[in-house]
Amino acid sequence: MTTGRELQANGAPRPDYLRGDTGYTVVLVDMPAPHVRRVTMNRPEKRNALNHALRGEVLHALRTGDMDPDVHVQILRGAGSSFSAGYDLGGGNEGLDYPFFTAAGDGQWPRHVTESWMSIWDLAKPVIAQVHGYCLAGGSELATGCDLVYMAEDAQMGYPAVRFGVPDMHFHAWLVGMRKGMEMMLTGDSISGIEAEKRGWATRAFPAEELEASVLEIAERIAKMPQDVLQLNKRTIHRQMEVMGFRNGIRAGTELCTLGIHTATMAEFIGRTAGGARLTEALQQRDSQFGDYRTAHQREGE
Repeated sequence: MTTGRELQANGAPRPDYLRGDTGYTVVLVDMPAPHVRRVTMNRPEKRNALNHALRGEVLHALRTGDMDPDVHVQILRGAGSSFSAGYDLGGGNEGLDYPFFTAAGDGQWPRHVTESWMSIWDLAKPVIAQVHGYCLAGGSELATGCDLVYMAEDAQMGYPAVRFGVPDMHFHAWLVGMRKGMEMMLTGDSISGIEAEKRGWATRAFPAEELEASVLEIAERIAKMPQDVLQLNKRTIHRQMEVMGFRNGIRAGTELCTLGIHTATMAEFIGRTAGGARLTEALQQRDSQFGDYRTAHQREGE
């Protein structure tokens, strides 16, 4: 019995926020140019921290655009000061279901989120990440799943969560390079849009004030391409990455993330947060010795 709720393909109740292309609560959708669909994550007060609702609506909106013959390319961006500060660690998932089924058990979370972002690769049409401000942890994973990444020069991409745990999605060695990727994983330090372009994680970097117009111009160029050829050409790049082992590597990494959940460091961190009540204090204490990321006015999210 479903009490009136729509069922997913696996038989589980479909979350209310995935029941249609209208009524989104945490994303905005517009068409800023012919054949260009833009999805804006709209939790600016939380720096677009990725709770279940936001993740679900982003995926639903992108998949809806992928099925629309009038849409040739999609842009994903964030409202407010940042693209995304990462996964919501501040209680934003209370009362919300996972947006789609992932088998339960140890490692459910990293398997769930990596399946989410890698599913963007499998869309037929290109998805562009337009990155400004912070792009941290889960936010960097989301952008990694997109086909093109354009950053503001002063944007920051990093994974501060390595200071108490193991990432869900291990893209660093692939898209930043082994040496710099190793440094990021061992320090939690971020890189700017300029360096992200240099290293190969970002496609290009633009001055912040030029980012939106530049991304839209590129999207319009892509939208002019014949769609049958465009979709095949998107897949040529992804297939080559997969032949080299990218998808298998990402999937294998979820087991290391699972082991990280059972470390003494993670247990101590969770104990200090007291179910979220002292989360901001714990994160500030974690990062204060490094002199980055957090102030008393910044919101939770990684």
